[in-house]
Formats: sequence, structure tokens, C-alpha cells
Amino acid sequence: MVAWLALYSRRANCISAYSYICSRERVTMERRAFLGLSAAAIAALGSGAALAQATDTGLAGAVAKLADLLETGYVYPDTGKKYAAMLRQKLAAGGYAAVSDPVALGQQLSADLNAVSSDRHLRIVPEAMAGGGGPRRVVVGGPAPGAGSGPQPIRRVSLEDAGWVAKGVAYLRYTGFTGDPATVAATADFMKTHATAKSLIIDCRYNGGGGIDEMNAIFPYLFAKETVLVQMQMAQSVAKARGGTPFDDDKFVRDVPAPVGLIGREHYAVPGTETGLFGAKVFYLTSGRTASAAEHLALAFRHTRRAIQIGETTAGANHFGDFVPIGAGLVVFLPVGRTIDPDTGKDWEGTGIVPDIAVAPALALEEALRRAGAL
Repeated sequence: MVAWLALYSRRANCISAYSYICSRERVTMERRAFLGLSAAAIAALGSGAALAQATDTGLAGAVAKLADLLETGYVYPDTGKKYAAMLRQKLAAGGYAAVSDPVALGQQLSADLNAVSSDRHLRIVPEAMAGGGGPRRVVVGGPAPGAGSGPQPIRRVSLEDAGWVAKGVAYLRYTGFTGDPATVAATADFMKTHATAKSLIIDCRYNGGGGIDEMNAIFPYLFAKETVLVQMQMAQSVAKARGGTPFDDDKFVRDVPAPVGLIGREHYAVPGTETGLFGAKVFYLTSGRTASAAEHLALAFRHTRRAIQIGETTAGANHFGDFVPIGAGLVVFLPVGRTIDPDTGKDWEGTGIVPDIAVAPALALEEALRRAGAL
């Protein structure tokens, strides 16, 4: 009888923790419904007039600069030339003459480019919406330096939840990998203070991407030996045009051989001194909104077989890059390279990464808790 009561109490505590997380998720989803505004709508909330006046080279000059950047800096040089040719031809024909608003121009340019060749990252947005700099895939937080009173980037708490959700089950939820030093430090501290966990759940169902700094704080606790995670490739011509690769200064990225005309980099994990989580189960939660750097993490877990991915197929946004100003108050997210599986050489652009266990995103956490023995 005592044993039965103890088991019932444990299960009740787990259900209570699960209910709490679900409640937090409902609030989060309601907040995201508001945050899911278009760039034009957000611009309307700010000072549209100020944005329209922030023209460095004029709208035509912005189109011309965009063509130059794509011709020399896009991840696939041949496709970059096609983008540039289309833009120059349409500009010469007066195709953008009727567009007087920078936000509308950015939307039109994004649509035109993706009509030539689809790229889930390639887009043109107001400069103030781009956030901070640094090598990344998608910037999800922080105001741009000197953004002024115009439209501001959405500010999010990238590490939304972190703690115990059941006995022996630790939980992390990210909305983005911003690389913010405080978030990276909090991640490392969490891993250290939860090193006795039997299971770890990393929830990136609504993670739009970012960089690899948070991952680098997690990996030393999960791998018992040095382990290759993923590889990255850039065209040599693109690297030369930009003065190197986005990962040249990362201590967990190193050079590897690559096919002719390409530069190869390898993201790898090095074990830390804390060994408690080396044998822990790891569950990685995804949805169709798990994108970019969060997919980088999904591929790292898939390649190493270190985690079980639960949820939906990811968004299919592979190419890494950064925001580059083009004038007229606009920036382009310029994809400069791609991340690949070291074994197959394939990336996930346009296809996403298929989960090990396919369930609706709303059920992914419950499934992970069940497999962790908490339900």
C-alpha cells in the first residue's frame, strides 16, 4: 500500500509539472500570436516616415547593391548570378519605379528573389528589424545599434523555461539561440546544476534559430569523447569576398577538407569535466517552426544519435549567413554557406529534418515525459 501511494504521489507530481508547462505554453502561444506580425505591420506601429527618410543610396541604389552582394556573396555562386541578373533587368525596365516605400520594396524584392530560387533565409527587411550582428542564421532578439525611433526588432526571452519538470527529468526551452552572454552563461549553469538528471528535454518547437553559442554550452555535458557534430561549407569565392567564414573565431569549429572550390569547417564537441549527463537520455522537441540554427542542433543530434527527436519535421531553413545593409534603411539576410551531414553531404534546405517519433507539436512534451518514465 505504501509503495502504491508513493507511486501515485510521484505520478501526481509529474502531471502537475506537466500541467504547469502546458499552461505556460498556452500563454506563450497567445503572446506569439501577437508577435507574428508582418514587417509592414510592425513598421506601421513605429515611425514609417522616419524609415522612409533613412535612405542612404535611394531605393534604386539599394536594388543595385543587393544585386552586387548576391552576385559575389551568395552561398551558390551560379544562383547568385541569376538573382543579380534578374534584379538588374527588372531595375533597368523600371520594375521597381512605382515602389516608394522601403518596407514594400523589401517585400517585393524578397518575393522576386524567391521566385528565381527558393531560399528560406533570403529576405530583405527594414534595418531596425535585423537585430544585432554576428554570424548566425536568424536574429531573434535585441535592438539594432542606433535603431532610433523607427520600427524595432521583436524582443524575446530566448531561454523561456529551465528547471526540473519531474524527478530526474531536466527541461530547457529556447525560442532562439541569440548568443547573448547571459543566456549562454545561464545554459552552462543549468547543465552543471542539473548534472544528476536521468533525462534531459530540450524544447525547440518554437525556436527560429540564431548561432551556436548556446549549443557549445550544452555539448560538453552530453558527449563522453570528442565528437564530430556537423560540417559547414562555403564557396571559396564567397569566403574571399567577405573576408573569411562566419565561424573563423569559434573554438569548437575547425578546418576540414572540402571539394574543389569550397571551404570546409567542422563543428565538434569536446567533453567537459562534469560526467553526470554522459549517460542521460536526451529528447529534442521540434515543430514546423523549428528553424535554422535549431535545425543545426537537430542534425547534430541526428548524426551523433545522441538525442531522440520528437514532434514535427523542422522548417527546412538551412543556409547560414548574416544581415548586410543595402541602403534605403534596408538589409538583406545574405546566405553565405550551408550545413551538411558529415556522412551524406546532404543539407535540409526546403525539406527539414524528420523526427524519430512523429507526433503533433502539442503532444511532443507529453511523449518525451512518457519516454523518460515520468508519466
